[in-house]
Amino acid sequence: MKTQTVSVISDHRCQLGEGPSFDHTAGALYWFDIVAGHLLEKKTGSGPTRVHDLGEMASAMAEIDGERQLIFTETGLHVRERATGRLSLLKAVEAENRVTRSNDARVHPCGALWFGTMGKKLEKGAGAIYWFFKGELRTLYSQITIPNAIAFSPDGTVAYYADTDAGMLMRVACDPETGLPQGEPTLFLRNSGTGGFDGSVVDLDGLIWNARWGDSRLVAYGPADGKIVHSVPLPVSQPSCPAFFGAAADRIAVTSALEGFDEAKQKAEPMAGMTLLVDMPVRGRPEPKVKI
Repeated sequence: MKTQTVSVISDHRCQLGEGPSFDHTAGALYWFDIVAGHLLEKKTGSGPTRVHDLGEMASAMAEIDGERQLIFTETGLHVRERATGRLSLLKAVEAENRVTRSNDARVHPCGALWFGTMGKKLEKGAGAIYWFFKGELRTLYSQITIPNAIAFSPDGTVAYYADTDAGMLMRVACDPETGLPQGEPTLFLRNSGTGGFDGSVVDLDGLIWNARWGDSRLVAYGPADGKIVHSVPLPVSQPSCPAFFGAAADRIAVTSALEGFDEAKQKAEPMAGMTLLVDMPVRGRPEPKVKI
């Protein structure tokens, strides 16, 4: 086991922290409080956490270029101007469906974006997983309840995703040039024990780092057999998503949530909803820029 320490990147407590992404242009970590409709920003080093009110639920961000970012919200994909924070709709996705909202997303090495929707009240099978690349949008998988763990091998030949509700982490071959799946998904891991699969990210060695919602752990699974290689205990019961952190992508940020907590539970778990830093040596990689 590698030596690790867990500290706090931001003590801002999110109802439902999600979608962390380290933006190398800005030198900052971005993440979301989905329920509050907030985008949060924290520069490396000291300084406050900035809170940007988006006016709608949002859950994921990707870099486009030095001037723009892409944000995934309950109404679709929006371009955000870095300088002003102004949002403009790029592609509507389930915009008229008030039942669903955005959830997990990740950029494929080629620049394609996989992203998932889900019911705001966890409605069974209400969501889907989509592919977006250079203006084209396709539905990949429908009848998804809670899409999570979207991640890709470093060479782009493998994609992973989970339906947390079904308790299955799936694996599918991928076209490295387009990010489109090739063939049918197969079961990679079936959930067991406490908690479930939440967000994932894959390092340069192919390890799948998964936030174990309800289980107070960040777990790294081997790509060949799914065996646990690392298990990092966390001081929160609802870790939601990891992201490689810093200019060298050699540490891991993890968002968390206090969703569903009463006052007593919030007091008993004072770091719930905060964004954490797992300070251990990892061979991470910067998130690819999305090609819109």
